[in-house]
Amino acid sequence: MNVFLTGGSGYLGQATIAAVSRRGHAVSALARNERAAQLVSSAGAVPVTGGLGDLDALRAAAGRSDAVIHLAQADSAEADLAAAQAMLNGVGSGVYVHTGGTWVYGDTDGIADESAPWNPPAIVAWRRAVEEAVLSRAGSGGRPVVIRPGLVYGGQNRLIDDFFTGPGRRQGAVPHIGDGANHWALVHVEDIAELYAAALTARPGAVYNGVAGVDPRARDVALAISTAVGLDGKVTSLTLAQARQQMGPVADAFALDQRFTPERARVELGWVPRHVDPLGWFSRTTG
Repeated sequence: MNVFLTGGSGYLGQATIAAVSRRGHAVSALARNERAAQLVSSAGAVPVTGGLGDLDALRAAAGRSDAVIHLAQADSAEADLAAAQAMLNGVGSGVYVHTGGTWVYGDTDGIADESAPWNPPAIVAWRRAVEEAVLSRAGSGGRPVVIRPGLVYGGQNRLIDDFFTGPGRRQGAVPHIGDGANHWALVHVEDIAELYAAALTARPGAVYNGVAGVDPRARDVALAISTAVGLDGKVTSLTLAQARQQMGPVADAFALDQRFTPERARVELGWVPRHVDPLGWFSRTTG
C-alpha cells in the first residue's frame, strides 16, 4: 500500500512513518522546507514538496496513494477542512485517517468511550464541523477514519515540558492546576503511531480514542516530572486564571478531568498499548 502522510516531520509523524513502514507500506510525506524533507527522509518516507495550504499538491499526492494519514496541525478550522477535503477528493475510495483529539469531550465524569457527548473547551471547539464533514464521506464511497489521541507523551514531545517542566525549573516547583486531582488521558507516541498504522484497515466512518487506558492525576504527573528534573518532588498549585495567564487557552484543556477506555480500538483493530506506566516514564526521562 502507498501511504501519504502530512505532519511527517513532527515527532508523532516520524513515529508514524516508522510504524507504517514496519507493516510493509511505502510512505510519502509532505515537507514544507528542506529541513522537513531531511527529517521525513530519515524516518523512511519520500518527501513531497509543499505545505498544508498547497491544496493542489495535497490532492495530487493523495491521488497517487492508496491511503492518507493527516497528522499536521492547521492554523484554523477552515484550513484544516480545506486540506482534508483536498486529500479526500484525491484518495477517492482509499482510506483517509484524520486526526482529532480527546479534549473535545470535556470532562468525562468517569471512564468514557467514543460515544461520550462533546463538551469541548474553546481551543478545540472548531473540530466538530471538520470531523462531521470528514465522516460524512463514508456515505458516498469514501473510507474516512478519525483518531482522537489523548495527551501524547514520549519522544521529542515538548508540550508538557513547555508548560510544566520549564516553568518548574524557573520557579523551583512544577505546577499543576487547582488541586491536580483531574485525570489526564495519556498515550505514548509509539503506541499512538501504531494505532494510526492499524487504522489503515479500519471500517469506513470509524472513530477511535487513542488512549492507553491509564489516566493518572495531573498532580501525580507533576510530582513525577519534579523528580525527573531534580526538584525533589516539589510541586505548586496554580489557579485556572493563573494557568491561563501563563499558558494561554490551552490551560482549560490541561484542567480537564478525563478518563477513557481504548476497548474499541482493541476489539476492532487489535491495538494494545505497550506503554502503560506513564508516571514511571515521566519520573525517569522528562527534561
